[in-house]
Amino acid sequence: MSAAVARLRAYFKDELFTMSGRELVLTPRAEALASPTREALLHIQLSITSREPFRPDESNRRFRLCMSDFAAIVLIRKVIERVAREAPGIKFELMPLADPFDYPLQRGAVDFIILPDVYTTDEHPKATLFDETLVCVGCRSNKRLARPLTFSSYMSMGHVAVRFGRSRVPSIDEWFMQEHRVKRRVEVVVQGFSMMPHMLVGTNRVATMPATLVRHFAKSIPLRVAKLPLPLPGFTETLQWPALHNNEPASKWMRQVLLEEAARLGSSQEEPSLAPE
Repeated sequence: MSAAVARLRAYFKDELFTMSGRELVLTPRAEALASPTREALLHIQLSITSREPFRPDESNRRFRLCMSDFAAIVLIRKVIERVAREAPGIKFELMPLADPFDYPLQRGAVDFIILPDVYTTDEHPKATLFDETLVCVGCRSNKRLARPLTFSSYMSMGHVAVRFGRSRVPSIDEWFMQEHRVKRRVEVVVQGFSMMPHMLVGTNRVATMPATLVRHFAKSIPLRVAKLPLPLPGFTETLQWPALHNNEPASKWMRQVLLEEAARLGSSQEEPSLAPE
């Protein structure tokens, strides 16, 4: 290995690696080489694998997917259940959304990312998975949700919000409100949608959540759902994959599975029961 590094250093006339304290770090020249080198290696790898037929029932391929816990709970758990029957050797690695969202795509570090369409990039292929609506939700004991919400009452209540990644990227509802300069009283911030219902129990706070996820949690958590008093748009969950993987047989097969399960999810969606008026 040291001989290979020495040859690379001589060829590029650069140290490539230097010590920073006890850590070995890339030089600026090596950083500049990293992305095109990785892309070239991926091209070589995919040129080999794309010529081989993909047999899912015989494969032990590992698929890496980035997504929110919302997508994992409502869609990917059903995908994993199906694949366990049809292709039991297939493995999954589920990762949180990166910061920025498209970073894993640019590096070729994942097979797929799932995120709202407003956050997708035009540099990689994508496909629509399903449409989602937003609802207001609180604890079942929250008497303010026993009657129709007005805009002023919604804004005056304490809110639980979700933000993603190190830079605290807002969820789709908060993004929309920021765009329209509407500011809520956010009292609790969590890292994932699945934490939100638990933070509402026993309080008079509310959260704005995807209706499908609320329906899932309402089976086990005492929740009350109310219609939003402002015209928050829904969003479209979108699948993206690296452009280099576009013709890879394994990627095409998994894409088909994801799209089929998303279609089933969309056809079975229904609104959660609203609070009695």
